[in-house]
Amino acid sequence: MLPSGYTNHNRLRDYSSLFSRNQVLSWFNNDFSSIYAKIIRYDWQLLNKQNWTYLKYLKKIYKTIEREYQNEYVLKNSFLNQWLREQLGGDDSVIFNEYRVGKAIADLVMFNGVSKAFEIKTELDSNSRLLNQLENYKKAFNEVYIIVPESKLNLYNKVESDVGIITFKKDNKNKFTLIRKAKQQLLIDAKVIMNMLHSKEYKALVKSYYGMLPIMTSFNQYDICSKLMSQIPNLILNKLYLKTMKSRKPKNHISYKSHKEFNQLSLALNLSKHQYDKLLLNLKQTINIE
Repeated sequence: MLPSGYTNHNRLRDYSSLFSRNQVLSWFNNDFSSIYAKIIRYDWQLLNKQNWTYLKYLKKIYKTIEREYQNEYVLKNSFLNQWLREQLGGDDSVIFNEYRVGKAIADLVMFNGVSKAFEIKTELDSNSRLLNQLENYKKAFNEVYIIVPESKLNLYNKVESDVGIITFKKDNKNKFTLIRKAKQQLLIDAKVIMNMLHSKEYKALVKSYYGMLPIMTSFNQYDICSKLMSQIPNLILNKLYLKTMKSRKPKNHISYKSHKEFNQLSLALNLSKHQYDKLLLNLKQTINIE
């Protein structure tokens, strides 16, 4: 029975708040007060059970959210685990979470043979900013996809035909279906790319094409490199840009065999395998309510 004043929706939203960056950082310090609060509020019966760990509890509520709540974290995590690398990527794919592109932030981006951007829209999301978001993504990515509820396909299939569409069904553990493949385009905006690269990266990119860098200072290097980059033939610029982004090789550890519930958090926090293992070790402690 839920506490007075709480609906099932409140409970699910409260559960989902545990899968956030701030909460994970506290778990590294063995601070599990956020988990305690949920147990006391909704699952106090567990206090009478033995050998329940924080990890077991988090896995339990993750399944509940996955089954009953339209939550962006679970959608991203399910897409990452079930579909992204298998269907659109490969072993050499580099994936980033919440990546700024111009005035928009893509939910997920991936670089392998081509660059891809993904925008997720849940049942609760508005599509008022979607056209602007897609226009930004097209300036820097070869393929752009939207991931939308199957129930709202009629609303979203009106977007430009070059945008790919992937649907998901909440009542089937977020099963994803490719409705329309994105049309590949290799024309990218050099100015947008400049703002996505670190100074070391855009200088290395310019040098790799021209063979050398002109004399410049920290004050004028951006303007000089921006002008030079805009003069690189677009097909070549696209290849150099892909090579640069793949060379970042983010350290985040993702496991497709066990503890898949935490892959999106690992991606968001860029956790190394050592950090990922330390987090799991902490969470394997037995729940102890003092």
